[in-house]
Amino acid sequence: MTTDYEAFRAEIATWMQQHLRGEFEPIRNCSGLGDTGYDPKLAKRWEQELARGGWVGIGWPGEHGGRALPLSQQVVFHEEYVRAGGPGRLGHIGETLLAPTLMAFGTREQQQRFLPGILAGTEYWAQGYSEPNAGSDLANVQTRARLEGDSWVIDGQKTWTSWAHESDWIFVVARCEPGSQRHKGLVMLLVPLRQAGVTIRPIRQITGESEFNEVFFDGARTEGALHLGAPGEGWKVAMALLGFERGVSTLGQQAGFEREMQCLIDVARRNGAARDPALRQRIAQAAATLDALRCNALRVLAQDEAASGGVHVSREAYIAKYVWSNWRRDFGRLAADVLGAAACLPDDDPMAQKLRQVWLFSRSDTIYAGTNEIQLNLIAERALGMPR
Repeated sequence: MTTDYEAFRAEIATWMQQHLRGEFEPIRNCSGLGDTGYDPKLAKRWEQELARGGWVGIGWPGEHGGRALPLSQQVVFHEEYVRAGGPGRLGHIGETLLAPTLMAFGTREQQQRFLPGILAGTEYWAQGYSEPNAGSDLANVQTRARLEGDSWVIDGQKTWTSWAHESDWIFVVARCEPGSQRHKGLVMLLVPLRQAGVTIRPIRQITGESEFNEVFFDGARTEGALHLGAPGEGWKVAMALLGFERGVSTLGQQAGFEREMQCLIDVARRNGAARDPALRQRIAQAAATLDALRCNALRVLAQDEAASGGVHVSREAYIAKYVWSNWRRDFGRLAADVLGAAACLPDDDPMAQKLRQVWLFSRSDTIYAGTNEIQLNLIAERALGMPR
């Protein structure tokens, strides 16, 4: 068994060495949209290169074109991908969030229509959940959808929409039953972004980049059959998708954290911060905690995979977002302290640039995908069985 995994690891490393070069060299080690030097057009060509190599959908069932690799081999892939300097994945939302939701709730026709484009790296998806008054409180969604003939007509606004300006489609949680409140009367729609009724406005971040957007729907349309699950049951579908977001899709994220950790260690050694006893202890604590986070993530995912083939996320998984976001917030502060004055001074040092971005972006980690205060409520109510 050890030999098999070593051979698989070598296969990935060799493929990455042979393919992540030449035209793709500029995006090597880029974490994704929002990272200096990350070219989305080049990133899409890289997705297609991965697809041709059979590295997209590696955990998907064979019936949907995937390789059906077990969790242990998926972990190996993510580790070697990051070790080789693989760039942030522009197809992440389609591959790890929408695709498993399509497999669980979509019709055969929907699966046949959308999964091949995701698998080939030719169609890209954005997530239409958050609204100005419905972020962590997703049940307060106000975007409306109504059936007119054989089409859904959508009016409303989504915000903090990752990568919408580089996407072709968006999955939208909307209210389809007039007068409904909270979790009832919702529908999950699959909506094309390139149409007259959709306006996308990138949000300029503190990092100077734009990876999030506001998306406005003004009579936007999609086909009447493009809803996941039954109209009125959108909450169930939305929660299942969030389960996938906190499940196997976090493997790549964990590997990315390890890359950031190594970058911080290298900078600390280079600029002398590693000789500061207090900083050295904080670096050691961050590394030890990251290793514990990784072990816990693997334990939870293994439990889920054994229990239900990866479709269900156990109650223990509720702690994951709360714990890793606190770790990365503190890691961002540590990165700034290791850089010292350089944290506030722009320069051409790529490693310092990366740590500055971590410092700035990590301010949001305890907010997006449900604030930490909301996460604590979920842990209390759903994991510990406490009253609302």
